[in-house]
Amino acid sequence: MLNDQNIVVVMPAYNAEETLAKTYRELPHGIVDHVILVDDASDDQTVDIARDIDIPYIVSHKTNQGYGANQKTCYQKALDLGADVVIMVHPDYQYDPRLVTAMASLISSNVFDCVMGSRILGTGALKGGMPFYKYVANRLLTGYQNILIPYKLSEYHTGYRAFSREVLETIALEQNSNDFIFDNQMLLQIIAENYLIGEVTCPTRYMHDSSSISIFRSVQYGLSVLAVTLEYKLAKWRLIHSKRFFNNRKGN
Repeated sequence: MLNDQNIVVVMPAYNAEETLAKTYRELPHGIVDHVILVDDASDDQTVDIARDIDIPYIVSHKTNQGYGANQKTCYQKALDLGADVVIMVHPDYQYDPRLVTAMASLISSNVFDCVMGSRILGTGALKGGMPFYKYVANRLLTGYQNILIPYKLSEYHTGYRAFSREVLETIALEQNSNDFIFDNQMLLQIIAENYLIGEVTCPTRYMHDSSSISIFRSVQYGLSVLAVTLEYKLAKWRLIHSKRFFNNRKGN
């Protein structure tokens, strides 16, 4: 518990056998009430290791459904367990698990509705091993989105995120992709619903055991970011109807 709120960490996993135990060990278990691992049909020993280290809640997809589908399962399970604050921590140890306390605190104290662990704030992205092409693409896509949205985040593409229960119950998660663009769609939904987003500096760690999508998938993701940003903008201007954006609150 933190500020009398139920804190749940969700871990969307795929082939995370090398880093799962280390990531789980460094979570701030003193304030985390539940940890959920959702395995997306890994072909390694991820689930066996999760059982060995006694992760309390393990959900296994029988077939690989995609990164976005994995998160949908994560968040539904967290809500079912009565979560007030949900923090997504990738089990590949790319993001520092010790930041969970700070991120959860900002939400449980009602300062923000969503908190992002930014790899771009500070000077750690390239020093932490982020490939140069990924860094450049991140900056270009973030600049594009900050102009069109606008919201002025340091990055829109981090996978380290915390949410209030209200956010997860309000936005139309089921309308989002089951692939990697889910993250960006979800973030734009949060902005569309006028929720407050905060950022904390997160050290970056790109190593051989960190998960990373291919250049081809990265290009696909980049093109999808361009498209979903235009969808957001056109929906905001009421030039199109979107099932994803501007359907829940009055006054948008």
